[in-house]
Amino acid sequence: MEFDIELDARKLSCPLPILRAKKSLSQMVSGQILRVVATDHGAPNDFAEFCRQTGNELLSSVVRDDEFVFLIRRR
Repeated sequence: MEFDIELDARKLSCPLPILRAKKSLSQMVSGQILRVVATDHGAPNDFAEFCRQTGNELLSSVVRDDEFVFLIRRR
């Protein structure tokens, strides 16, 4: 899937991946897609909850090796 911005949150611990994603999303326009790559094992639950609370759409949450890849559509 195509995306507009990519955020590398590898080796960052909670809450930094969420805070950086929030900052990136705030600079995007509605409908754009943010791709986040993270290694924090809590990231899948954190991003699901973040999207639920903010109204952004979690399009995809995939595990590849020891990395988590998320696609989030800006509300």
